[in-house]
Amino acid sequence: MRIDNELRNRGVNDILIAVVDGLKGFPKAINAAFLQTLAQTCIVHLIRTSLAYVSWQDRREVVAALKPIYVAPTVEAALQALEAFETGPWGRKYPAIAPAWRRQWQQVVPFFAFPPEVRRIIDTPTPSRASTASCVPQSAAGGTSPPTRRQRNCCIWSCAMSAKTGRCSA
Repeated sequence: MRIDNELRNRGVNDILIAVVDGLKGFPKAINAAFLQTLAQTCIVHLIRTSLAYVSWQDRREVVAALKPIYVAPTVEAALQALEAFETGPWGRKYPAIAPAWRRQWQQVVPFFAFPPEVRRIIDTPTPSRASTASCVPQSAAGGTSPPTRRQRNCCIWSCAMSAKTGRCSA
């Protein structure tokens, strides 16, 4: 709640979507401060949670088997993909994964209201990290210094453009 209040104090009037990592109570706290905000579970964190149940040699295949769920065009298609995963070989080998997705399902559903181009910005760290990496100055010691307003705007513009072109251009 303190973070929400600090955002308000800094002039944030509204948040369209908040991508959360499963921190208990955080979606409620966001919605208390910003009533219209959609709380979305971070797909990357959900995949990482799923991989906690998977042996190292199976991880690549399990990630590939989960992909049809989060790239599905609709909620219904995603649910079918989750059911297919659950009844498939990886779901049978690792039966804790599908229930982990089902427990978070109400926070995954908002993701499907957006077109794929917007989903890429919302929940894929690559475009935003790539554009941040190219916009944020690097120190001589290899660290980063805080970005300026111009650099942040560059990053936001770059992410928006990456949704249109499919690649980051920062």
